[in-house]
Amino acid sequence: MKRRTLDLLLTWVGVVLTATLIGAGSLLLWGYNFANSQVTTQLAEQKIFFPPAAAFKDAKVGTEITPSMIPSVSQYAGQQMLTGAQAEVYANDFIAVHLQEIGNGLTYSQLSAKAQADPSNTALADQVATIFKGTMLRGSLLNAYGYWTFGQIAMYAAIGAFIAAALMLVLSLLGLRHYRRVDDTTIV
Repeated sequence: MKRRTLDLLLTWVGVVLTATLIGAGSLLLWGYNFANSQVTTQLAEQKIFFPPAAAFKDAKVGTEITPSMIPSVSQYAGQQMLTGAQAEVYANDFIAVHLQEIGNGLTYSQLSAKAQADPSNTALADQVATIFKGTMLRGSLLNAYGYWTFGQIAMYAAIGAFIAAALMLVLSLLGLRHYRRVDDTTIV
């Protein structure tokens, strides 16, 4: 095979790869924007706000703010929940702590089984209802976090695809330059 033919073939492969990477990067960027927009819109509609900064000054076990919440929840004090990262903190470090306290460490399933065994216990039935609602809210927020995380991964993958496309474009241009300079009689 002639060297010029090989250079031209590799240059065209590089051009096709460049176009493919630009297309992939564009789709990944669209995926990031879609996921981020959906999570932000859905969370904004819920109008969930983190407790104000003043609430963290008197953190005590058994109150709205416990000492375990200070490192994570306090960083968003007073803010409206709009991101997946905020949803994760609220679900795992705020709601989950309260669910543990309300259920005395028991899960919804465990409390529900106890309530079914004692159907006349209205206090336990109320406790089960509260744990159910909290567990569902926590699960919904963690789903928002997961969806947001996929969006973040898509953003980084898009950046990687665009960088690879730029690299392939440079290599293709160098290949084209070499194609023009190489002697037509050179054989590989």
